[in-house]
Amino acid sequence: MSNSTQPLGIQIIGTQRSGSNLLRVMLDQSSEIVSPHPAHVLVTFVPLLELYGDLDTETYKVLINDVVDYVEANPVPWDGITIDRDWIFENSNVYSLFEINCLIYEQAAICKNAKYWCCKSMANVHYADELESHSPNLKYIYLYRDGRDVAVSFKKAIVGEKHIYNLARQWKYDQEACIELADRIEKDRFFSLNYETLIAQPEAEIRKLCSFLDITYNESMLSFYNSHESKATAAAGEMWQNLEKPIMSNNTGKFHKELTHEEIEIFELVNQDVLQKLDYLLFTPLTNTQLISDDAIEQYGIDNKILKKEILVKARKSDLEHREPQVIILRKIKERAGELVIQASAGV
Repeated sequence: MSNSTQPLGIQIIGTQRSGSNLLRVMLDQSSEIVSPHPAHVLVTFVPLLELYGDLDTETYKVLINDVVDYVEANPVPWDGITIDRDWIFENSNVYSLFEINCLIYEQAAICKNAKYWCCKSMANVHYADELESHSPNLKYIYLYRDGRDVAVSFKKAIVGEKHIYNLARQWKYDQEACIELADRIEKDRFFSLNYETLIAQPEAEIRKLCSFLDITYNESMLSFYNSHESKATAAAGEMWQNLEKPIMSNNTGKFHKELTHEEIEIFELVNQDVLQKLDYLLFTPLTNTQLISDDAIEQYGIDNKILKKEILVKARKSDLEHREPQVIILRKIKERAGELVIQASAGV
């Protein structure tokens, strides 16, 4: 594939539950962007890469098949997009998971005749160096939201951490990676977008973003909730159900009512520097440092595991069913690897 025809890439970065699906479906209304619901290929498969050993022709094709199977089992189908495994192999310059991820999205853009593909796997910021080597012209949209409201949202979601301390640490880790990337990337490839400003002034902010991407603003971006993509996403999971509604301009500051004073102080003790750097106010005295003592943190870890199990018990049955196909694929990958180890140890 020549550079003249190669679609350009957009990577949304930050922390989930920050309005990224809202932004994704807004951008997806443009004919110049294809932005399917993410399968989170990198965060899922990087920890599994050791199961494939050194990638050669055979094992690389196995990895391609596994990744494509996983994408095709996504809770929200990639409507109108066909992924050709042979095409990915033939267009791979190196045998790499990051190459597969990039080529899957490029193929999605080609299927839709789009200028850009957009990936909203926000944790991909932690693979920025690898992304840069495979998509050197990649543009980044750093979408950030008050981390205390992010924590409120995660507490109710089927995914993610659940104890306020663990949520605070994850938000800090993600924001610091985004801020560090902003400091070293070319300014014409990095766009910072504040969630609270986006929902208060959506047209103005989306127009700025369109200018940054050099695409045409479309009024349908603000009526995203009428789109097939929004309705399909809302139907696939309770935590995405707001995509069927117009923008909720007052969806801010929920943590004041939904977090305890102690929870807010824990979050602020962990994140005071990052919150202030992103222009968020602090609301606690930050004096009770025992809240983040070693003993307290150890207990938080135990509580977090319990809370994560409880949320799955309470989860809507249909949400779990939508995720089950991907769970089965990952289970089979691990079982297959285990069988190969047994065969190798037996000299088979």
